[in-house]
Amino acid sequence: MREPGKNFENLLPQEAPKEVERMGLTWLIAAAIATVVLWQVPAGDYILYPFTILATWFHEMAHGLMALILGGQFDKLQIFGNGSGVATYRIARSLGPIGPALVAAAGPMGPPIAGAALILASRSFKAASLSLKILGGFLLLSTLVWVRSLFGFVAIPLLGLIILGIAFKAPRWVQGFAIQFLGVQACISTYHQVNYLFSYSAGPLGLSDTAQMERYLFLPYWFWGGLMAIASLVILVRSLQVAYR
Repeated sequence: MREPGKNFENLLPQEAPKEVERMGLTWLIAAAIATVVLWQVPAGDYILYPFTILATWFHEMAHGLMALILGGQFDKLQIFGNGSGVATYRIARSLGPIGPALVAAAGPMGPPIAGAALILASRSFKAASLSLKILGGFLLLSTLVWVRSLFGFVAIPLLGLIILGIAFKAPRWVQGFAIQFLGVQACISTYHQVNYLFSYSAGPLGLSDTAQMERYLFLPYWFWGGLMAIASLVILVRSLQVAYR
C-alpha cells in the first residue's frame, strides 16, 4: 500500500520496458524513412503537418542564427500555413563570399547538427530532460524575438508547449524516446524537400541555398546538394550508433 501524498507521477514507469529499449532504434529508423518518403508525395506535408512546420522552423532558424554568429543581424522569421518559411537577416560585407555561403549552408546543415546533439543527449536522462526543456523554451523564445507571421505566432509556441509538457510530465523512457525522435526529425529535415537541394531556383524567393553556395564558392549547386544530403545521413547514422552503443 502506497503512502498517502505520493505524487501521481511516481506511479508512472520511469524506465523503458525491455521491449521498448529493444525496438527503439528500429522504430526510429522506420519513422525516419517513412517521414522522408511521405514528404515527397503531394499529401505528405499534411499527414506530417506538425513535423513539416518543425522542419521549416529548424531550417529558417539555422539561417538566422548563423547570421548572428557571424556578427550580422537576424531581423525576423516568417512561417506560413503551407509549411514554407522565410528568415530575414543581414551579414557584414567584410566577411566576403564565405559569410553568405555559410549562412546558406546553415539552413540544410544546422538542423542535422542540432539533431545529433539531441540524439546524443538521450544517453542520459538528465541531459534528455534538459534538452527537451531547452528546445521547448527556445521555440517559445523564438516566437517572442523573431517570429513575425500570424501563423507562426500560433504554431511555434504550441509546438513548444507540447515539448515542455513532455519534459515536465512524461515518464523518463518517454522523454528519452521523444528527444531521440525529435533529433531524428531535425536530422532528416534536410530531406524535407530533397528536390530543393538539387534546384537552382527557389521560386519567387530567388536562388536556392545550394545555388547561393555555387554563387559564392563556385562549385555547382548539385555538388553542394549531394554533399549536404550525404553529410546529413552520416550525421544521423553516426549519432544513433553512439546513442545505442
